[in-house]
Amino acid sequence: MSGTLRIHWAITPEIAPRPLINCNRCGGVKAYRCSGKFRVNANGKRIDVWLIYRCVDCDNSWNFGIFERCNRRDIEPVLLQALESNDAGLARRHAFDIVALRKLVGCVEEFPDVAVHKRLLGGASESAVALELQLGLEMPTSLRLDRLLASELGISRSRLQTLAERRLLVVDPDGAKALRKPARQGMTIRIDLAGEPDHEAIICAAGG
Repeated sequence: MSGTLRIHWAITPEIAPRPLINCNRCGGVKAYRCSGKFRVNANGKRIDVWLIYRCVDCDNSWNFGIFERCNRRDIEPVLLQALESNDAGLARRHAFDIVALRKLVGCVEEFPDVAVHKRLLGGASESAVALELQLGLEMPTSLRLDRLLASELGISRSRLQTLAERRLLVVDPDGAKALRKPARQGMTIRIDLAGEPDHEAIICAAGG
């Protein structure tokens, strides 16, 4: 496309998944939120590490196992220090490990809330009549691609679908069907807006 504005969207989930666990204090299944704190228990040369979760209603604790009966020598000193100091980045990475959480508890509550940081890669917004959006995800998200695009570009999901049907919106990989699936790392969305009367407003909203 001529006159294409290329923009990178760095997408950061804002709320970590919450496992749904039977709370023995509340007497029913409750959502548990990550506390951001690790519990490290050393017994001789063996170390157990958990990420502590709290019931959203009564603050009852639940431990998400990170290491179990692990030999101290098998944990790098830098990693052990990060665990013992409750490193926020490390806690966040484990809190967003939806696969591990599901293996332990089965049901997990996910949230689509994200922050989007937009960075210009190339082109000039003044002359642009097309967009190329490159997605970078810090962590996986449950947010559907069409909802992300509609929110950030200020247009309806039905219009996005129409653009896709007219082949004016192309998603790589997976094509138009990707619109109804979660946004993924490495996706590229190309939108031809040459015939759209509000193309300037859409390009501005995209980050141009």
